[in-house]
Amino acid sequence: MDKGNSIKRWRLILGGASEDKFKAMGGGGSILTGDDALMDAALAAIYDDTSVDTASGRSAGLGPSYPNIAKWLADIRSFFPDDVVSVIQNDAIERKGLKALLLEPETLAKVKPDLSIVSTLLTLKNQIPKKSKEQARALVKALVDEILKQMESELKRAVTGALNRKKHSPIPSLPNTDWKLTIRKNLKNYDTETKRIIPEKFYFFENRRVNKDWRIILDMDQSGSMADSIIYASIMGSVFASIPALDTRIVAFDTEVVDLTESCGSDPVEILFGVQLGGGTDINKSLKYCTQFIDNPKKTMFILISDLFEGGVEAGLLRQLGDMRESGVTVLVLLALSDRGVPSYDITLAKKIANLGIPTFGCTPAKLPELMGCALKGDDLHAVAERVKIGAKG
Repeated sequence: MDKGNSIKRWRLILGGASEDKFKAMGGGGSILTGDDALMDAALAAIYDDTSVDTASGRSAGLGPSYPNIAKWLADIRSFFPDDVVSVIQNDAIERKGLKALLLEPETLAKVKPDLSIVSTLLTLKNQIPKKSKEQARALVKALVDEILKQMESELKRAVTGALNRKKHSPIPSLPNTDWKLTIRKNLKNYDTETKRIIPEKFYFFENRRVNKDWRIILDMDQSGSMADSIIYASIMGSVFASIPALDTRIVAFDTEVVDLTESCGSDPVEILFGVQLGGGTDINKSLKYCTQFIDNPKKTMFILISDLFEGGVEAGLLRQLGDMRESGVTVLVLLALSDRGVPSYDITLAKKIANLGIPTFGCTPAKLPELMGCALKGDDLHAVAERVKIGAKG
């Protein structure tokens, strides 16, 4: 790298306060011109206490103007890769107090959807004006669609793979053909001339039972600290709801309990807009509500997603979780469902729950299919937790 480019790079890193010193090193002229100057102005708007456009002497701060914010958002997306854009956007919210600007359609149209932005937007959802609601929903949907592309197929494959371990039927039925097994068993009959497999025998699954194979109860803590986990959990719940063999209940709680199953269980965007991030936490109350749906314990999985800062009756919480497990319910407690690691959580309560024999850990979305497949197959969940956890088990 030549001296001139090195000076430009360091000037961009150190900001406007270093301008005079770098001018001296560069011969006295402007260090940054063209796109470099625009990039510097975009960074200075967030990271310089007082920033000046070196070409015009004007302040480069964001100011209160919505059109300026929209232009700034467009600038950073043109200058930086997506992961850097996400960092700068979130720094803008934290450093400059721009939460209110997320409620403006001009701003929302330019924002790159990511977990932090969507979490902030969902926290403010009751304040979103009518003119911005459509754009806000589109922003949330863009992130949901992106995550679904990453999660849906693997999660469905893991769940259906675990549930389809049933006996084969002697009754021929084209819709119930087990093509994978049929092909594997007849590979020996491959005809090299026609390049086809000529099956001697077909294998068929039994007809799907009318009753659901499993009931999944997803109990989500909607306190503000669980924002990232709620986003992933809502998507997970919608995927479960789309699988015919699962009977899925989706519940959110703070100090009150909201059942989202009937109104929006299959649409993750609707689930997220049905969640109210913030408020207190009464896990015990949510457990009382959820137990009414346990009619076949050995075919029920209960997933509590919470940081376990209980504001309700802890003894009641522990008793109900213990009773669930003793009755045969598959119980999981996820301290986080996120790529960012396990947030702050109540370590003491986590240890008490773990002492009941209930796995208590954090899981990344990428490991969720493995976790669900193993849970439905009845594998040792403590061993599975060691493979998928993102933080120390309580």
